Amino acid sequence: MGVLVAPVEARHESLLARAASALGERGRTIALVTAATVLATLIAGYHPYSEDGGIYVASVKQLLDPGLYPHDAAFAMEPSRWSLFAPAVAGLVRLAHVPLPWVLLALHVASVWATLFAADMLASRLSVRREARGGAVVLLACWLGLPVAGTALYVMDPYLTARSLATPAMILAIIGTLDATQRPDPARRGRGWALWGGGLAVCVTMHPLTAMYAGFATTLLACIRARSHAVRVWGVAGLCAAATIGAACMQMLAPPESGSYTQAALSRSYWFFSEWQWYEIAGLVAPLVILGIVAWTRRAPRWHDPAVGFQNAVSGLALMAVIVGAIASVIAMLFAHEKASTHLLARLQPLRMFQAVYVVMIIMLGGWLGEHVLRRSVWRWGVAIALLGGAMFGVARAEYSGSEHLELPWLEAKNPWVQTFEWVRSNTPKDALFAVDADYVHTAYEDAQGFRAIAERSMLPDRSKDGGEASIAPDLADTWARGVAAQDHLNAISDDERVVLLRPLGVTWVVLDAEAKTALPCPYASANARVCRLM
Repeated sequence: MGVLVAPVEARHESLLARAASALGERGRTIALVTAATVLATLIAGYHPYSEDGGIYVASVKQLLDPGLYPHDAAFAMEPSRWSLFAPAVAGLVRLAHVPLPWVLLALHVASVWATLFAADMLASRLSVRREARGGAVVLLACWLGLPVAGTALYVMDPYLTARSLATPAMILAIIGTLDATQRPDPARRGRGWALWGGGLAVCVTMHPLTAMYAGFATTLLACIRARSHAVRVWGVAGLCAAATIGAACMQMLAPPESGSYTQAALSRSYWFFSEWQWYEIAGLVAPLVILGIVAWTRRAPRWHDPAVGFQNAVSGLALMAVIVGAIASVIAMLFAHEKASTHLLARLQPLRMFQAVYVVMIIMLGGWLGEHVLRRSVWRWGVAIALLGGAMFGVARAEYSGSEHLELPWLEAKNPWVQTFEWVRSNTPKDALFAVDADYVHTAYEDAQGFRAIAERSMLPDRSKDGGEASIAPDLADTWARGVAAQDHLNAISDDERVVLLRPLGVTWVVLDAEAKTALPCPYASANARVCRLM
């Protein structure tokens, strides 16, 4: 049997070698990243108006048409408070004269491509072997939809947000730090600092929280790879101490919180360790164990070549990720808990630093897999992609069971709730104010599709997505609490109760489940929902 397999593998290797030599190094990288981008999109899917994607799209739409959302502009525009993402997307739509859905799709694909290209760049700092770089890029493409422990964050979302653009910029800042601390080449150090600064600048303009955590991680990495032993020891210790002491000071000096804000903060269960499931805790511990092995053994995984001068890159990067994860966990355990006097530290979500930890872990695991397991065997790569990508594809389909896997601009929506929201957009007044059940995003087959983004109508705040906005913007908390209270169990109460609760808030329309009992006039009805006038 071995006699038969060897020639087959040799032929496969020969084919790969000929194809690679024909493309050239730059062409190989572009081809790899482009193919991986297609793979990543097919695995994770595309849902532009779901979850946080809907929040950002509503903000862009309000900038493009200021007449939208006359009753809830504060919620629609919240993503633009600290980020230039929405103004940049709106400006691109105006400049290109291309419909927003097409711009969203193009930017999403571009952000995935940029993330995978940055991953290839980072892998090239850790290995000169093509198999390792290919494994890093392919594994990241397969696992872009991997949840980051219990943080309510994915490595990368299946829709466009400010994080979509901040993620590749964060990876570039890490690459810049590695280059800037590469001693034998002064020119490379200068380019590295420029790349570091550029990456952080993009993060600051798109997602300031990501920028803050990326700045801490890259400064820590620079200390770990410093020439001076004193800087390595005292720099790392000082940064860790400063982060912990700074967190304590922020917690002590934070202003008092209103009851409404506390309610909004406590609705974010993923902020607090005590609300996590055991497997979410495991998702926090496992990457630190894997990267700890890499950092302290320096031989596992052995996919770097000391001859090229990067002998400290793998261990240094892994050590940085371990320390970042450990500090984030300590700060969360000490200060981010439900009974704290203030939830300022919980609001900053220190555990979201694990996004960088996951990216580093995936790239290192993929590099080891590519070099030591897959090598240049076509069938091994095919089996690995089928197994690793297939599992994530199944998770993505289960997550969006009521929607098309790829919700592309030229396709008609199949999700019944999206169809309802589209009817609202086409058949109700622009100044209408809607009430929807406070927990509508958890309705079967709703798939967290955003009413505000799709219907382009004002709505009372919901518990889930608007609760997230109120939790990071305390000035919205009172409005959020009133809206949620008015819409709680909206499908179960009577019409008279609906009128009493909603009329004082200016509501003119309601969206109800198909099973809800009502005598209100409902010009739209489907098997899932009804749209009714509030008389």
